[in-house]
Amino acid sequence: MLVRINAIALNTFREAIRHRILYLLLIFAVAMISFAQILSLLTVGSEEKIIKDFGLATIDVFGVLTAVFIGIGLVSREIERRTVYTLLAKPLHRFEFILGKFAGLSITLLVNTAVMTLWFFLVLLLKGAFDGTLALAVLLLYFQFLLITAMAVLFSCLSTPILASVMTLALYVIGHLLWSLDLLAARLTAGWGKFLCRALYFVLPNLGTFDIKGEVVHGLPIDGTRILWAAAYLVLYGSAILWTACAVFERKELQ
Repeated sequence: MLVRINAIALNTFREAIRHRILYLLLIFAVAMISFAQILSLLTVGSEEKIIKDFGLATIDVFGVLTAVFIGIGLVSREIERRTVYTLLAKPLHRFEFILGKFAGLSITLLVNTAVMTLWFFLVLLLKGAFDGTLALAVLLLYFQFLLITAMAVLFSCLSTPILASVMTLALYVIGHLLWSLDLLAARLTAGWGKFLCRALYFVLPNLGTFDIKGEVVHGLPIDGTRILWAAAYLVLYGSAILWTACAVFERKELQ
């Protein structure tokens, strides 16, 4: 099973690195990180903190865009090209196909994130503002990218690429605003409204779990359990999403 999943993953990685949009997003990300130096001179505040904050935000945004724009086509593109029929005609289970696609894009995101991070660290070194704790923030951002990738794969199995991209980006925004539901639930009196807010808070992806940019930029202490909880949340929630994607694709009628 692992051999077949690895084969699909490597093939997916080779296909992903041929996408022009991948290099376009990477070029824009590198340009934006470089622009942080100019922005820090035009903005009131600590120059180092602005560069760090802007650089991490750039890695966040372009990493998510990479996960979405490449992830949404992983399944639908194979169906449109009818290559999925050739693959599934071989001794390959449908869930192995989905897991292989996810693993391939995960490798692509790892390389993409590494390139952006290395350039970001180079900019900081040239400014004499390098901080090793920034690596923790980037690690959690990569965890977030993996969760976004799992959602993109799921929506790719459910709908068209355009609708899948809209739903994935919507969940990304909602995931970072989920704290407002908890705040709303605390203000509501007991009833269906409070129950609904609580239910949505636990069902929807809480992407704030992976956001420690503020703590790192301002030099605040980071609890080690926060990193462990983020990893556990990724494994549990991400596994649930991938299991759902495999179940959906298993029942999907390929035409």
